[in-house]
Amino acid sequence: MRYKAMFAAGLAIGYVLGTRAGRERYEQIKRAAQRVADSPSVQEAAGLVGAQASKVAGKAKDLAGDKLSGKFLKKQGSWEDERVGVATGWPGNDPDRIT
Repeated sequence: MRYKAMFAAGLAIGYVLGTRAGRERYEQIKRAAQRVADSPSVQEAAGLVGAQASKVAGKAKDLAGDKLSGKFLKKQGSWEDERVGVATGWPGNDPDRIT
């Protein structure tokens, strides 16, 4: 029983010391990342990338809208035309006939 208590105490001490050291390292990494993110050159580059991404997204949206609207306009009113001559699985040519 004494060994279990010593082992548990060792785990507790290791956990406390490890979390304290881990927290300090985390704070150090966080400060370094914040300095990089706040630098003027990084801010300028992020602004340029954001503007370019907005342009590309706008062009893609317009292109997709043009392509899709063309397909929908071609298909509009063609339901009855597509129904003629289509095999329905029913005997005979009348698709509305119930047997």
